[in-house]
Amino acid sequence: MKIDFQETTDDLAKRINIHSRFGSRDIDQWMLEILDLQPGIKILDVGCGSGKQCFSYYHHLGGKVEITGTDVSESLLDEARSKNQELGNPIEFKFLDFNQPFDLPESHYDLISACFAIYYAQDIPFTLSEMHRLLVPGGRLFTTGPMPGNKQLFYDIIKEATGKPIPPMPGSSRYASQIYGTMQDLFSKTEQHIFENPLTFDSVEPFMVYTRASMSEDRKLWNSLFQTHEEFENVMAAIEKTAQKYLEQDGKLVMTKVVGGFIATK
Repeated sequence: MKIDFQETTDDLAKRINIHSRFGSRDIDQWMLEILDLQPGIKILDVGCGSGKQCFSYYHHLGGKVEITGTDVSESLLDEARSKNQELGNPIEFKFLDFNQPFDLPESHYDLISACFAIYYAQDIPFTLSEMHRLLVPGGRLFTTGPMPGNKQLFYDIIKEATGKPIPPMPGSSRYASQIYGTMQDLFSKTEQHIFENPLTFDSVEPFMVYTRASMSEDRKLWNSLFQTHEEFENVMAAIEKTAQKYLEQDGKLVMTKVVGGFIATK
């Protein structure tokens, strides 16, 4: 299953900023709590983007950790390397396409994390098998992704504004149907955790910043709603008008992020 998807540094940064400013809970703290990381471990972060999770692990463990961050986007890796240089380059960042065999040491890592990433894999069993191969016995895979109820208000507004169905979202649709089941088949033990984070907007502007960063023409998932830049802007205008109506009705916009955290032990 090939998913036509591209992420950009700017779009990713905007969404992270909105989560930080308007959310009521810290997802990084939640991840650290459920993982209970111990100093001295070896971590591989797959789909690391600009390194957000790698740096979270590094600071949480006081630098007493070996971390490798990988991604398919060179622009995001460049941003991660720039931040890493400010710390003295304690983390290794390298290119990795998780649709290809992982050119990394086998049975080496205590933890492999893949946050908001592997649901774009072409072949879920292959990608998860590669991760399983690189873990030490007793090592853990930790992966996060959106659940079916994730940011329902966002989709409700888009659907009403456009009059069109929401295209299938790989994260919320593939975790239940493919990813978690494959993890159960490959690993000796699996567990699921749920994180909910309401994002509360008192005006339409931040909601639209998030919407533009989620639906921009660089993210190919929304092509059924627009093809050209003009069509994109028309869709944005319709969404903003509908969001304003919701805001006037309810006094605020509350978009709840619902994220699943899945831990599998080899």
